[in-house]
Amino acid sequence: MRLTMYTDFSLRVLIYLGTKERKDLSTIQAISDAYGISKNHLMKVTHELGKLGYIETIRGRGGGIRLAMEPEDINIGQVVRHTEDDFHLVECFDCKTNTCVISPVCGLKGALNRALFAYLKVLDGYTLADFLHQKLKLANLLFNEQQDV
Repeated sequence: MRLTMYTDFSLRVLIYLGTKERKDLSTIQAISDAYGISKNHLMKVTHELGKLGYIETIRGRGGGIRLAMEPEDINIGQVVRHTEDDFHLVECFDCKTNTCVISPVCGLKGALNRALFAYLKVLDGYTLADFLHQKLKLANLLFNEQQDV
């Protein structure tokens, strides 16, 4: 299993925002600087996270972003399902483009499908709060000498 960079960045944004107080706003630029990743990528990620209801975006002067819900209410399995664009581990998972001649009798598809469900089930057992137990250490790494909004 491998997550896309989009999902990776989505999870990182949520962790970053989870280290802050819910009332405090952060900027995309600050998150970009903290992780050393493209601001343009993060703009797309934060826009989608806002549409999905995970974060709140405040426009205008003094605006920014923050979590829209408590960290314990953000299920990691659901975030992954919402941010991954496909779970086609192998060609036969996509009925539209499958040309594999052994698909009708292949046992691999079933095994990989069970593995995928097990993978997601494990992630369903976690919330964002589970990844914030070392909040102070995370904050020290993320906000090292940097000031946020």
